[in-house]
Amino acid sequence: MSAQFNEKNYSSKMDKTIQSLKKDISTLRTGRANSAMLDNIRVDVYGQQMPINQLATISIPEARLISIQVWDQANVTLVDAAIKKSDLGVNPQIDGQLLRIRIPDLTEERRKDLTKILKNMSEKSKVSIRNIRREANEDIKKLLKDKQASEDETKNFEKKIQKITDDNVVVIEKIVADKEKEILSI
Repeated sequence: MSAQFNEKNYSSKMDKTIQSLKKDISTLRTGRANSAMLDNIRVDVYGQQMPINQLATISIPEARLISIQVWDQANVTLVDAAIKKSDLGVNPQIDGQLLRIRIPDLTEERRKDLTKILKNMSEKSKVSIRNIRREANEDIKKLLKDKQASEDETKNFEKKIQKITDDNVVVIEKIVADKEKEILSI
């Protein structure tokens, strides 16, 4: 019996989950300026929701300053309003078509809030990884039921999937621990 099971498919799905977590984590504000902080902010212009990076040039001239050069003068106030409405807790300064955002030091309370948000993101990623494992195990059981794989083969497949799952959970925990250390460091 030759089984048609490829753990690489599930491994790549888990990798995508980790990449998504990394992207989400990069939007969390630490004490330093980072253009990724603006990635989730959408501005209502031209009858649709657009990300800021499609309306302006974003640069980081200093460690605690984000500079946004809006291309169209008419969009400056809209970009400003969208940033103020976001949960970043910053107030842009307008200078013509240029918006400057000073990144203030994080308070102890805000640091604790960020670590809670971080742990929540971590848990969602782990649940996603476990769901991929469950999907893989269902496919393995289907192979056994359809007699496309022996019991020994299915046990080996389940062990491989469990190892991939465990490895990815460890990667998530390391990413989160590193970000948490960055948030809590003064």
